[in-house]
Amino acid sequence: MLIDISQEVFSCNVFEGDPLPIREQTLFIRNGDVCNLTSFSMCAHNGTHADAPFHFFDGGRTIDKMGLEPFVGPCWTARHEGDISAADAEAILANARAANAAERILVAGKAVLTEEAAAVFADARILLFGNESQTVGPEDAPENVHHIMLGAEIALLEGIVLNNVAEGRYFLSAAPLNLGGCDGAPCRAYLIKEE
Repeated sequence: MLIDISQEVFSCNVFEGDPLPIREQTLFIRNGDVCNLTSFSMCAHNGTHADAPFHFFDGGRTIDKMGLEPFVGPCWTARHEGDISAADAEAILANARAANAAERILVAGKAVLTEEAAAVFADARILLFGNESQTVGPEDAPENVHHIMLGAEIALLEGIVLNNVAEGRYFLSAAPLNLGGCDGAPCRAYLIKEE
């Protein structure tokens, strides 16, 4: 079973201060043009998107240099509300390890990754961490959590939609667009429920 966990781009949540996505239809069949044609502009961090280390580190890898491995493979989806403590992170990892899915962690709910929990995930050398918010860490001060996670080369998958996704093991496909030199990129993320 396929489960789409992506936001629609033009109606998506946008982090405060980021540019809004804009769509413009430039050709119209109804006006006699040979086809309908759309152009658009958007921030690399609109909607469901991936963060690369370059987002917070000048010399960090850009999204096109991250490869696909962090974004495709078995994952563990957990549910949590509020701050994720170090103990919460350890419990999430324990469940993920038991399911052989500890390289990619997705957290559903209004969860906030704390610095302490970020350190647990960094020490565990996970490949990807995903959440429903448009940023990991506190929305009013996300910098330190980004430094911990991206400094450990953990790909961040932000703005996913996990409303109807139960805790458990899934196969994740969230490949970002191959945008050369960029600090992030939009993704069409989905889960496959493994039987």
